[in-house]
Amino acid sequence: MRVSTANRYEAAVDTLQQRQRDMAEAQTAMTNGKRINKPSDDPTGAARAERAYLSGQRIASEQRSVDASRSAMTLAEAALGQAGELMQTARETLVAAGNGSYSPSERQAQANALSNLRSQLLALANQGNGAGGFLFGGQGATTVPFLDTPAGVVPGAAGGQSLLSSTELMPSTVDGQAIWLSARSGNGVFTTAANPANTGTGWIDAGTVSDPAAITGGSYEVEVVDNAGVLSISVLNGGSATAIDNQPYRAGQAITVDGMTLHLKGTPVVGDRFSITPSQPDLDVFAALDRSIAILKDPTTNSGQIAQAVNSGLRDMDAVMGHMQAARAEAGAMLNRLDALDGRNQDRALWAKTVQADAEDLDMLQAISNFQNQQTGYQAALQSYAMVQRMSLFDYVK
Repeated sequence: MRVSTANRYEAAVDTLQQRQRDMAEAQTAMTNGKRINKPSDDPTGAARAERAYLSGQRIASEQRSVDASRSAMTLAEAALGQAGELMQTARETLVAAGNGSYSPSERQAQANALSNLRSQLLALANQGNGAGGFLFGGQGATTVPFLDTPAGVVPGAAGGQSLLSSTELMPSTVDGQAIWLSARSGNGVFTTAANPANTGTGWIDAGTVSDPAAITGGSYEVEVVDNAGVLSISVLNGGSATAIDNQPYRAGQAITVDGMTLHLKGTPVVGDRFSITPSQPDLDVFAALDRSIAILKDPTTNSGQIAQAVNSGLRDMDAVMGHMQAARAEAGAMLNRLDALDGRNQDRALWAKTVQADAEDLDMLQAISNFQNQQTGYQAALQSYAMVQRMSLFDYVK
């Protein structure tokens, strides 16, 4: 095989250029700290790094949803706490309104105070989330949740919750209808009420459950009757007589029927009626306040109607406050869940970054050593080429 001078020079130049490229790639790797700068550097490692990078992007997206949900739940929990404080103030105002020595104008002042508290509660129920939506908007986050109409407060948006993820429970809104309009009425098992047509001053308390096993879930009616000149009461279950029939009335005496114990107080008259119906999840905080406000504003109401309004109002306030406390506890539990999701996302993000770094990051000590070796080799190749290029026939003849 004959090796010409030109061929030898060309091979030497190619080798020098390859060494120069290798040294430039090593310098680039040290500059950006990456072992893989293009897929051809390490196809397997590049694929691993890409998968880890995409996982990190998905985790970052989930974390943004967690942050948004945490912000909404924090605001909702705070709003429910403020609502509880307003309800406690309303309860105290209603207790004060029951003072028998109050004049109609003083009860009017208490009614005005309750109206102001009602307005504040409605403002909380329609509170925004700072992003153009509403905390208690349910599935209609951009629609005003509650509308104040002449017939009372009605829902303006769909019930339920808006979720930020299909795999994890991360709500961006709270079901306002379930919180503000759906507390259980009465004492949670049954509801007592006085007939609006009553003319006496008798009133019925909220009652308690004395024997849960005996509860029938039926509708009852307490009638005030005249039994041979004796003021008496009878309790009917769906129109049928019960064990209490023509029992002489004594104010404050316990009336126990089918597992329910209640008290009839005041001075009722013959023909007055009081109902006992099963509790329903339809207690509206605004309607409860409206009923109390209407009675307190009416100067023609008698002491029995005032007592009934105060007793029923306090019962409803307690039911609503308990319902809101449960909703607030649920919001707090959701915040704990979101904190746990946050912790898991941080762990997963660290794992993704570690996998990506293991796949593409450069071992700087080894890189510096390799670069120095390549630099030394390149310098040696330059020197050898400088010596070899003078070893030609023309140089010998000259």
